[in-house]
Amino acid sequence: MAAAEAAAELSQALARPLSLLQQSDCGRAARLRALEDIRVQLQGRPLPGAVLQDVFAARLLRPLSRCLAGDAAERCRELALELLRHGLSHGERPCEALPVLLPALAQRLCPPQGAEPSEELRLGLVQLLGLLLQRCGASMAPYLGDIARILQATLLDHYAEVRRESCSCAVACARAMPEHFHMQSESLIKPLMQTISHQHYRVRVDVIQATGAVIQFGNGKSVDDVLSHLAQRLFDEIPKVRHAVTTVIGEWLLHLRDRYSYFHKLIPLLLGSFTDEIPENTKLAWTYWEKIGLQWEKENEEDLKDKMDFSVSPSHYPKGETRPGLGCRELVSRNLSKILPGLCHDITDWVESTRIKASQLLYTLLLHAEDHITQHMELLLRTLYQACSDEESEVVKNSVKAAELIGTFVSPKVSLKLITPAFEQTPKASCVMVLAAVIRGSPKEILQPHVTQLGHTLSQAGVCQRSEEVFYMEQLLYCTQALIEVCQEDCKEISLQLMKVLVTIMAIPSQDLKEKVEITMSSLAEVQQLESFHCLYKQHIIQLLDWVSVSCEGWTCYSPEVLQLEVIATHSGAVIGEALDDFVLVLKTCLQPNRDPQMRLKLFTVLSQLLQKASETINSQGLFPSYLETVIKDILAPNLQWHAGRTAAAIRATAVLCLWALIHCEMLSPKEILKVKDELMPQVIASMDEDSKITRLMACRIVDVFLKVCGRQFDVDKFKNTYTEVLKRLDDASCDVRLAAAHTLANWFKCLKDSDVKSSMEGHVEFLYQELLVHLDDPDENLQKAVLEVLKEGSILYPDLLVREIEGVVHKHQTPVYCNQLLHHIQSAKESAL
Repeated sequence: MAAAEAAAELSQALARPLSLLQQSDCGRAARLRALEDIRVQLQGRPLPGAVLQDVFAARLLRPLSRCLAGDAAERCRELALELLRHGLSHGERPCEALPVLLPALAQRLCPPQGAEPSEELRLGLVQLLGLLLQRCGASMAPYLGDIARILQATLLDHYAEVRRESCSCAVACARAMPEHFHMQSESLIKPLMQTISHQHYRVRVDVIQATGAVIQFGNGKSVDDVLSHLAQRLFDEIPKVRHAVTTVIGEWLLHLRDRYSYFHKLIPLLLGSFTDEIPENTKLAWTYWEKIGLQWEKENEEDLKDKMDFSVSPSHYPKGETRPGLGCRELVSRNLSKILPGLCHDITDWVESTRIKASQLLYTLLLHAEDHITQHMELLLRTLYQACSDEESEVVKNSVKAAELIGTFVSPKVSLKLITPAFEQTPKASCVMVLAAVIRGSPKEILQPHVTQLGHTLSQAGVCQRSEEVFYMEQLLYCTQALIEVCQEDCKEISLQLMKVLVTIMAIPSQDLKEKVEITMSSLAEVQQLESFHCLYKQHIIQLLDWVSVSCEGWTCYSPEVLQLEVIATHSGAVIGEALDDFVLVLKTCLQPNRDPQMRLKLFTVLSQLLQKASETINSQGLFPSYLETVIKDILAPNLQWHAGRTAAAIRATAVLCLWALIHCEMLSPKEILKVKDELMPQVIASMDEDSKITRLMACRIVDVFLKVCGRQFDVDKFKNTYTEVLKRLDDASCDVRLAAAHTLANWFKCLKDSDVKSSMEGHVEFLYQELLVHLDDPDENLQKAVLEVLKEGSILYPDLLVREIEGVVHKHQTPVYCNQLLHHIQSAKESAL
């Protein structure tokens, strides 16, 4: 009775403002006052829900709805909205308002009638819809079409907050009427996907959550329409957006009615979050994945009974990885054939971020698939070959990790059978990289039977000599390192093959590679319990020389064997002195004048390096002197002969250096010099006229040594030929050459003094005096002193003649100091002789 009285009293209080509100000629101010009065009456007194419901439904609902839908004044619409919200919030039967209120909302929010111009009011209208969904729930099912139309419009609203509220309404609608929602759910997918890339991250998060609910409670077939959009959001720079995607995918995999049909499409998205940079997102993905695996195990317990009871954990498993549960592994294995083709396409996508994400996912999938990888090997290898040549280092890194899993889970009998054919064609660096990774991932005991095959594959000329590209050789080195690290002492049986590979790699001109190869050689020696890599050379030197010299008769400067021979000769240290038969034979064959000049130059350079440290290299065993005759007559002498061209000059220069090195280290003894002087002297004298300063200098020094050893046995022609060429060197552009020439002339005088042909040389000595006196006045003080010593030595031959020559030129000299010293020396010598 009291409620009826309160309702009557409220109705009477509202009569006047409602009357004003409904008059067609009522002005804006009057309508506004009327709405303010209604608000005062409703909100200014405490009213039971039943009373408010009766009055609201009977008296207020329609006028306020008309005002909301059609009033021109924004403030009036705002007050009407506020009053409607108040009535729906506090009334006991809000569902009674649906027939009136929903058309009004649709009219105000949906085109073509025209949208509400005020952003705040549009937001309020959508919030009102949300309130109705909250309070009415399934009772709104008859109006689902209107709700869907409204949301289709508001999900695309320009105001971000309206979009967010619309997403909340979509979620509420899906949850409120799941039995009916599927009839309209598809109509919301398009606007949701148009909004999913909104610039505000909070909108993106809400859209993803709404999409999850719309599909989970609606038509599952829409999964195909949204997957690509959700996958794109996994690349979102905002962690919360990626978190939302992970949550939605996880919920679908747990609760979506048709989830079994979509496992192969949803699993990659969830597993893609395992490598998220935010630990919280990674943990979330793992948590969902473990639940999904356990749920699937439970649902398929009968199928998995044997595996659950008798499954044995693998003895060899990647370090730092936790083995996923049986359900997780089975889910991946059973869907891998559907996932891999698309994933392998993405790993070669033109977008860098897509390739990185795909390579990360590939590793995760293979970790789950374990030995089921075997049936997909051909596709996997093709993909990895391409991915390992990617310009993005992260893609390569992940692909190599994935290849290591092939070694862990796939029998080498299968994997090597599929990998080695790639080496029979033209192997790429990426192929070698994949093989190295497979070896690294393999257990030692399983790989052991295949060690010989691997050694043979790597040491083939088509593999280790395919390219001089540093990157390719670096991968070949890593492959060798992997083999040594995994197989350890088993590498002894392929030690020679590995040495061939390492020598070939070291032949590439790269200091960094050389250092790495030395480390690898030391590792190979260590696993064989040898002291150092020199012991490896000692073990294989003859075989290595045989291997490298097989085709030496056809070598050119481009032949890789030339560089390999250089490595063997210079890097083996003292060991090369134990294989002189083979080594000298190769040099003799390749250093003939009719062979490729550039190749000869390279080999002469190698020989020169060895001779400079002969006791530590080529003569370490003291055996080289027995090969001197061959070296000088068959190698050096033919190459000292003059031929046109810069390369020929460089060869002569190197040959002269080699000859000097033999003399300097005293391997070419006086006895040996006597044997070869007739053959070498003319070529050496001719070399004093070369363009190269170092050649001229070495030639002067060699002639000097020859004079000391056998100059006293020279005939007139040899004395004459020698001094005329040496004298020219006093005019040389190089100070060093001029000084060396002076020293040689001093020895020439010494030899002539004791020679039987001295009397026949007076005219030549006179000429030599005259020329030397000219150089005694040279601007270079060092040369003046050197010439002074030469003339002192020569004065013993014909002192009176020299005195006359001095007296004839002393007045022409800039200073008579050196002439006077020379005269004093001659006078002193005469007095001493008396």
